[in-house]
Amino acid sequence: MTLRAAVLGHPISHSKSPSLHRAAYAHLGVELDYEAIDVTEEALPAFMSRVREDVRQKNDWRGLSVTMPLKSGMVREVDEVRGVARDLGVVNTVAFERPAPGDSAGATRLVGYNTDVAGIVNALRHAGAASAPTAVVLGGGGTSAAAVAALKELGAPDADIFVRDVTRAAEARAAAAAIGLPIRVLPLAGAAAAVAGADVVISTLPPRAADPLAAELAELFAHRAGGPSPETAGVRPGVLLDVAYDPWPSRIASAWQEAGGTVIPGLEMLIYQAVEQVRHFTGLGEAVPAEVIDVMCDAVGAPRRVF
Repeated sequence: MTLRAAVLGHPISHSKSPSLHRAAYAHLGVELDYEAIDVTEEALPAFMSRVREDVRQKNDWRGLSVTMPLKSGMVREVDEVRGVARDLGVVNTVAFERPAPGDSAGATRLVGYNTDVAGIVNALRHAGAASAPTAVVLGGGGTSAAAVAALKELGAPDADIFVRDVTRAAEARAAAAAIGLPIRVLPLAGAAAAVAGADVVISTLPPRAADPLAAELAELFAHRAGGPSPETAGVRPGVLLDVAYDPWPSRIASAWQEAGGTVIPGLEMLIYQAVEQVRHFTGLGEAVPAEVIDVMCDAVGAPRRVF
């Protein structure tokens, strides 16, 4: 029997998750068919009902990767939410936990996790981000909740959250309250100065949504580089993680890099969080060999990490 896994979201045709996962399973010798399935928020409950019926009949599902806009809604579709996902109320990973051997009466349980936090933390650490950084998050949706938790893990004392509409940052606010990180929610229109001065900036905005801010930053960086003040002349921006990876480079990433800052493509976060998903979907956990990340990097044209 061929086992199944998939990434769900809308839109989904651009996703690199199939390339990452297929490379990992081929390397591990695991027969697991991984596909991309377009699912809207409205269609999610019906889709998950069909998944549960498949599980009852064939029990061939092993995992679901969950991307926007389904990360919050998936919390209601699983049997249990574990780890940081429980605190954040945001699920990006669903594992299918089968009954213990000999438990004929048991049923497969759908368990929700969040691997985005580990993805962000590991991507930032790999890029040399400072510990206890001054921090800014752009956007207030599901991925921003993971960003807030990642900043807490990195030791940030607080964070500024810049959003297009300050009345619609519920997920970021809830995450901050759950993990105990003080935040300020501010309008994106006034973000340029704070963004330029932060040690770590995590943009969770959709593709092109940060383009107006990128133009402001380019002007600010140019003024800073040519200005008379010795305090600002030659000062480089910190580390920017732009979760959006298509198109790449984004305008904000280009402006940041041209000013001498460190840019982390969203693909880096995707790779690191996908490694954690492979641990869940294969059931191998920590037994997944370290070199798996290298074959995943090869599959999407990213630099190798281990060998």
